[in-house]
Amino acid sequence: MSTQPPGPPGMYRPRDTPRARLQAEVLDLVRDLGAQSQRVADDFAGRRGLHPTDMRALLHVMRREGEGDPMTTGELATALGLTSGAATGVADRLERAGHLRRERDTADRRKVHLRFGERGAAVAVEFFGPLGRRSDELMTRYDDAELEVVRRFLTDMTDALGAHGTGAQGTGAQGTGAG
Repeated sequence: MSTQPPGPPGMYRPRDTPRARLQAEVLDLVRDLGAQSQRVADDFAGRRGLHPTDMRALLHVMRREGEGDPMTTGELATALGLTSGAATGVADRLERAGHLRRERDTADRRKVHLRFGERGAAVAVEFFGPLGRRSDELMTRYDDAELEVVRRFLTDMTDALGAHGTGAQGTGAQGTGAG
């Protein structure tokens, strides 16, 4: 008789050592974090009448603009895994709704950057502002070294999930239950 719960092979890890229990708990928490993040994003999108792809597009635009490196529609297409025509449609929809605007690059007039529109910025601040404050408060509980470990772990997990989504799995990540 198997002691492994039903489900896809390798999805569940044995929890028979302290380290195995800790690893399983961390992976459970990563899944929970992903589910909660998706719930918040879906709530935001639903309240604003946005398609989930539109929401993802806004998150990409927000991040790149926040880094001081606004993205083009072609880069948005790559980030979303869409054709350039489909990404243009997403950008058109978001621009019509006031969530983003297009701005020509001053150095290369052929290049057009996507930026948050006034309405998009206002609703993002209204909805996500409290979450940002909670996140800031939470991070004060950790010193710089701890935050660096968390950053490194989340970067590695994001890379692992990205590789899994592109079919590049099978290089040691099998059976982690992370995806």
